[in-house]
Amino acid sequence: IQKTISLAQKVAATHTNVLLLGETGTGKEVFAKAIHNASSRKNKSFVAINCSAFTKDLLEAELFGYKAGAFTGAIKDKKGLVEIADEGTLFLDEIGELNIDLQAKLLRLLENEEFIKLGDTKTTKVNIRIIAASNRNIRNEIVKGNFREDLYYRLNTIPVEIAPLRQRKEEIMPI
Repeated sequence: IQKTISLAQKVAATHTNVLLLGETGTGKEVFAKAIHNASSRKNKSFVAINCSAFTKDLLEAELFGYKAGAFTGAIKDKKGLVEIADEGTLFLDEIGELNIDLQAKLLRLLENEEFIKLGDTKTTKVNIRIIAASNRNIRNEIVKGNFREDLYYRLNTIPVEIAPLRQRKEEIMPI
């Protein structure tokens, strides 16, 4: 476990985005929390969302929030998870499942540190660190046209391959 903790501490010392890759069940979210907790952002929010658990439209509303009247049922303004994570860390689990349209919006967020809520006309500025995780081979998804190459390079500033637990048996009990 010392090796994993050491790697998390090294990554935490930077302010760049991180892409965690590994099989399902390797502890990617645990690793993401360890990075956050060892970083200068540790006293701010750690917000996690599983990108595969929502439809495209619902995920967009959850991530970016919306203004009242943006769609049927939007009776009041709602902050999105991106805004809630301001000054902290946003953990995007299963990033490989993200719809291609939302990938463009996420890319804009990474490039400009701003986004537009659904139904709004002005941008909202944020300062967040994104840690993304996937059990998919993102390079293969790029070749298939399912994942934007430019987004991959923005997320993959620090790539971390997390070995399966069967290769890190000493870490099972502490996790």
